[in-house]
Amino acid sequence: MRSDALLGFVRREMLQASPPPRSVVGPVAWMRKNLFATPLDTVLTVIGAALFAWVVWTLVDFAILRAIWTGTSGEACRKPGAGACWPYVQAYWKQFVFGRYPEIERWRPTLVFALFAVLLVPLMIPKVPFKRLNAILFFLVFPVVATILLSGGFGLVHVETTLWGGLLVTLIVAVTGIVASLPLGVLLALGRRSKLPVIRLLSIIFIEFWRGVPLITVLFMASNMLPLFMPQGVEVDKLVRPLVGVSLFTAAYLAEVIRGGLQAIPKGQYEGAMALGLSYWKMMGLVVMPQALKLVIPGIVNSFISLFKDTTLVLIVSIFDLLGMIQSSRTDPNWFAPSTVTTGYLVAALTFFVFCFGMSRYSQWMERRLNTGHKR
Repeated sequence: MRSDALLGFVRREMLQASPPPRSVVGPVAWMRKNLFATPLDTVLTVIGAALFAWVVWTLVDFAILRAIWTGTSGEACRKPGAGACWPYVQAYWKQFVFGRYPEIERWRPTLVFALFAVLLVPLMIPKVPFKRLNAILFFLVFPVVATILLSGGFGLVHVETTLWGGLLVTLIVAVTGIVASLPLGVLLALGRRSKLPVIRLLSIIFIEFWRGVPLITVLFMASNMLPLFMPQGVEVDKLVRPLVGVSLFTAAYLAEVIRGGLQAIPKGQYEGAMALGLSYWKMMGLVVMPQALKLVIPGIVNSFISLFKDTTLVLIVSIFDLLGMIQSSRTDPNWFAPSTVTTGYLVAALTFFVFCFGMSRYSQWMERRLNTGHKR
């Protein structure tokens, strides 16, 4: 009689997984799949790589290889073939940051910058505790302290807002616009979806009006017409006017972004919240709005980045932000040189890129952390 072992073979343990073939893993396989899969992909890859190399080489050649690093005037930067004029940036750097803020009082905006960073960084890191206290300090206490430090009072010398400028004004306009426009945008989005006709109509009129007007017009209106709506004897500061205009303008766009998120929430979420007996505001605050905001993080951050770049438009109402200070420095005959203007614009571009890229990367990290389930 033959045994079972001779009749067949039954494996009693799993085989170890074999490694994938070398042709489908590694950098070469990735390049073959994503960059050189077809002749058209190969041509586009070669053109893109050549264009990228040309841009990088031009930038490095101008900013580093042919750059002028020392000097006390524009004389050294006027020689033929000279690149970036970095002594000019060094000479004007404090004006680029603080504008015409009195030099002896510049410790005050420096302290405001430090407080801003100290409060913002832990607020952006989820693992840092005491978030509620941090939020109260950042959103309620810091604006008051910053206003007193920058404007004066309580023993500090008064400094007119007309002397503020540079990166200081850029950050004030951007941060104020972001902080003020987000809650207003949420209310407008809820108002536009409200069942009350009056609330819905007013929200629609507000949103469509601000979306139909260019930001330049908004700044002119805020600068010249806002004082007309104030009671007699009440004067609105010159810097506050564009802050109001920028905040309202951005809020209208944010309202539509958030409304898109609200429309993406399934009806069952509303019905489930109502079945629990939640009031309207609890339903929106605890169930619907967190999900809607999570869905539209890219759109919200996109509006914030657009706002940050649009801060340069305040120059048309005679407020000198970073770009305005760079342009005003062009009139200095001591630093006149062919590369001076380009160097200044290069500094402005790098500064804006750092902030905008930082916001973009943080939003992407937040999306991954919240697990929105939307692949890029």
